[in-house]
Amino acid sequence: MLYCDTSALLELYIEEAHSDNLRSHVTEAPAVAVCRIAWAEAHAALARRAREVPEDRPIIEAAKAALTADWPHYVVMEVSQAVVERAGEYADAFALRRYDSVQLAAGFEAGRITEATIEFACIDVRLNKAALVLGMDAVFANLEHAAMVR
Repeated sequence: MLYCDTSALLELYIEEAHSDNLRSHVTEAPAVAVCRIAWAEAHAALARRAREVPEDRPIIEAAKAALTADWPHYVVMEVSQAVVERAGEYADAFALRRYDSVQLAAGFEAGRITEATIEFACIDVRLNKAALVLGMDAVFANLEHAAMVR
């Protein structure tokens, strides 16, 4: 299973440096999982980009429509009490920011439920390193710089 945090999920809808690579992983994956919070994070990031780069508004609107159409096809990981407790542990252990710890915990939970190794897709160096420590395969493990989509 492929798990996409919000930064990777957005690469599917807005053409970025890693979009082609990620699309090939999506095509090969038996399923793609996301965390419930990715919906809000993605819309917030897209709205910010629309405000900051008004000429991209048509691209942003198309991205929102595509995300809406694709969302029912994703395995959506819920933000349960167990996930947030694990996220709290990960925030401390890996010095993660904001909802990064929740994304990591949701990816870990997907692997726990499926009893399979998760391919963790994220465009953040620290989060990729944490995923590797937890036994996930980081799709973009060789990133040298964190390309923050948020």
